[in-house]
Amino acid sequence: MGLALKLVLRAVERPLFGLRRPITPWITQAVCRLALVIMRLPLHIQGHPMRQRGAIVANHASWLDIFVLNAADRVFFVSKAEVADWPGIGWLARAAGTVFIRRDRREASQQKLLFEARLRAGHRLLFFPEGTSSDAQRVLPFKSTLFAAFFVPELRDILHIQPVSVTYHAPQGADPRFYGWWGDMDFAGHLLAVLAQHRQGRVELVFHKPIEVAGMADRKEIALATEAAVRAGFSAPA
Repeated sequence: MGLALKLVLRAVERPLFGLRRPITPWITQAVCRLALVIMRLPLHIQGHPMRQRGAIVANHASWLDIFVLNAADRVFFVSKAEVADWPGIGWLARAAGTVFIRRDRREASQQKLLFEARLRAGHRLLFFPEGTSSDAQRVLPFKSTLFAAFFVPELRDILHIQPVSVTYHAPQGADPRFYGWWGDMDFAGHLLAVLAQHRQGRVELVFHKPIEVAGMADRKEIALATEAAVRAGFSAPA
């Protein structure tokens, strides 16, 4: 029902506002909050989402990250292009305004322009610099490629990047990696396992202080700075 409402509103929103989306992100946030309630997965948040223009970066552990991070803030995800073709999930991702990219150096310039267009439209993007999901037990090294778009002269001085640490705590007695979804794990099987869990664990988000892009020398420096912040706020589950 929430998705149907969003599609109707987007049909009105697009001709009036173009690339900007001042209405529909609120629907996405409400749907994701409801999804966590249905899954009975408690969400604990420290800190506050930034109000400045720019992007959020976080460690990536599971498909649950989409619901958790959207429930906490109105953002637009950046995802690998293959997700657009996934049954069900791809359609939902497109409806939510996800930015799809191909990890191909030959398309790096085109991806950069796409990022710039969304940032100029005032979208707060969210991407996972690790480049892949983990087993929810660690933070992987951050790749610097996607940070390049923030350093164009007309954007650099007005943008911030906010690091966010995501920590999943498995249900009591379950494998500590219970919520992690990585490698070639089956989505449907993992989804059913989470939904079937009688007593859930919890997930914690830590919103760190936003980093001014203008205060960083280049994409590699800001990648290292955001990775350090995410690691500092990540509490490795016991």
